[in-house]
Amino acid sequence: MKRRDFVTLLGSAAATWPLAARAQQPERMRRVVVLSQFPEAEARANTAAFQQRLQELGWTEGRNIGFDLRWGASDPATRRRFAAEAVSLAPDVILASSAVVIEALQEQTRTIPIVFAGVIDPVGGGLVASLARPGGNTTGFIGIEYSIGAKWLELLTQLAPGIKRVAVIRAPTVPGSGQFGAIQSAAPRFGVEVRPFYSTQPTEIEHALSDFAQRSDSGLIVTAGGIPTTSISDEAVTAIAARLRLPAVYFERRYVAAGGLMTYAPIRNGEYRQAAGYVDRILKGEKPADLPVQAPTKYELVLNLAAAKALGVTVPASLLANADEVIE
Repeated sequence: MKRRDFVTLLGSAAATWPLAARAQQPERMRRVVVLSQFPEAEARANTAAFQQRLQELGWTEGRNIGFDLRWGASDPATRRRFAAEAVSLAPDVILASSAVVIEALQEQTRTIPIVFAGVIDPVGGGLVASLARPGGNTTGFIGIEYSIGAKWLELLTQLAPGIKRVAVIRAPTVPGSGQFGAIQSAAPRFGVEVRPFYSTQPTEIEHALSDFAQRSDSGLIVTAGGIPTTSISDEAVTAIAARLRLPAVYFERRYVAAGGLMTYAPIRNGEYRQAAGYVDRILKGEKPADLPVQAPTKYELVLNLAAAKALGVTVPASLLANADEVIE
């Protein structure tokens, strides 16, 4: 072999050695902490949607990603403990489920990326600087777009055309105010009067609504953030509406599954699948500060015919035709 050929062969072999060595090394394991305030059943469903989407994006548990799951952080002490534990694990990303959980996390870290799903008002709550430019280490997907309030009112008047007065259960603080504003702005177009109600306990809700419901032209809208889910069950809320004979629209499907009349809401677990997309981008090097907070893009109409029958409401054929799901 000529010396020139030998040098060329040696050089090409040396160039391939690093490539071969890299190919033999295992993929670096990334770690994601999932922290939710919701009870186990709901948190597991949300997490499953999140993990499924990550798998579709190439992240396989045990091969290149691992998860630490914590749920049921409904009280402040548990949230603080879980947040401290999450940060101590030094994960690559944290997925959080609600404003109070994010607040606890932000007290612990301003560097570990946090992606949220289902938060109502991250700007008003001081979690991000703005939707377009969140800044800091936190971004994600809001649970509902405020303009949807007008759609709720439209659907309620379609379902019960005789309605002239609508009670709106909303949170007394900043979250939920945008939804009520949208409902209030749309009210003249549908010829109805709207009145806000605040609540913390089932007895308070029923007592506050009982006088309002005396007239047969009354209806109800339950906004996101309007019901303290840690103290009032879905069944309790829908039972109150049934006893007061109030046709009602709810902000989430679970209330219709619990006996409520109707919902027009983001598709189930949709924001968790979207959050997986942001986690994927962050794991690949992008920064939360550069990823705008986004609203849901897909909604579903769900009707409960048993609830309609109990209220004496005839569901228009047009609503039935447009429904994504009908519960008999």
